[in-house]
Amino acid sequence: MRLKKWLFLILFLIPITGFLQVPELSPLSKISLLTSGPGDILYTAFGHSAIRVQDPTLGIDVVYNYGVFDTRGENFYLKFSQGRMDYLLVREGFESYLRDYKLTNRWVTEQALNLSLPEKTKLFKYLENNNLPENKTYAYDYFSNNCATKIWFVLEENFGDKLLFDPNYIDQRYSFRELVHQHIKKNSWGAFGIDLALGADIDRKATPKEHLYLPIYVMRQFEMAKLNGTDLAEEAKPLFEASPEKNRFNFFTSPLFLSLIFSIIILGITYSDFKKAKRSRALDFSIFLITGQAGSLIFFLWFLTDHIWTVQNYNILWAFPLNLILSFLVLRKKSNPKIKNYFLILLGLLGLMLCFWVFGVQEFSPVLIPIMIALAARYLYLWKFYTSAKKIAS
Repeated sequence: MRLKKWLFLILFLIPITGFLQVPELSPLSKISLLTSGPGDILYTAFGHSAIRVQDPTLGIDVVYNYGVFDTRGENFYLKFSQGRMDYLLVREGFESYLRDYKLTNRWVTEQALNLSLPEKTKLFKYLENNNLPENKTYAYDYFSNNCATKIWFVLEENFGDKLLFDPNYIDQRYSFRELVHQHIKKNSWGAFGIDLALGADIDRKATPKEHLYLPIYVMRQFEMAKLNGTDLAEEAKPLFEASPEKNRFNFFTSPLFLSLIFSIIILGITYSDFKKAKRSRALDFSIFLITGQAGSLIFFLWFLTDHIWTVQNYNILWAFPLNLILSFLVLRKKSNPKIKNYFLILLGLLGLMLCFWVFGVQEFSPVLIPIMIALAARYLYLWKFYTSAKKIAS
């Protein structure tokens, strides 16, 4: 028996080609869903899903992991910025997989699937075919094609109408942005970046099936879904329980704190300028340069990439791309009164953004509130200053 196991392992570890046939699983085999908890790094904050295949008779205990990306690939960062990021299916040993989660203190649970032997073999062969070099790469999408959504897709591909999705596995539907905030605090750099980069489309309510982009909801669905009229999976069992960690949040390094600091600086200098009837060119240059650069990035993500979730991003109302050009005009010592109406336009855009926020067109990061107040005060002062300059010039 030991010789048989070693022989299989040698064959199994060789990349499978058309000349090697995937073996039939034994009656002792088991296929299960692995779900892990969140990690400290942004891309691990939402947890993870994978499929485990075990067969003690054949000596198999491997994990099929759809959540792997390779930063060493050709033009990786360019493709990532353009929304053309590829992920990989990777097959790895279970012990190695579990060890990584133990090292990062992330809990792991397992739900065994109630499959017949032919169903197990069919699913196993499908996964092995997916793991071939020509099949293992797929086009990643934040919300519709990731390591978690792939799990349900794989089961649908294999079992079709015999697999029944239960939409009642959630008590309340959330928007995509609300689902993000369930895992990342609003006053964090990760949440601020997501709220800044992703547009109004993620503020619609996700359908029950769209909730499956998060591993925790995949796990909950497996608790209620049916296959052939019976429960798809057994109750989740812990494989590793994470130890409690101290709260590492530091308000003084948070985006809201820095937002408050910048706003106080802008308001303080504006008040000083008002008292002295002057204009701080360095401040104006900095404001328009930063907002212009942010707006250019939003414009790029909206109009010049393949990202489908960065469109309709009304952060562009406060981070206005044309501010980049204006930054060099306001840097000049001599004021040009002709640009005074531009500041009224910016004030109007801030007002429109507030309306979009109040009426639910798009939810913006609360970190922006102090910045919006400071920008409105500065734009109003600049309009009055340039109006006064026009009167003096005439």
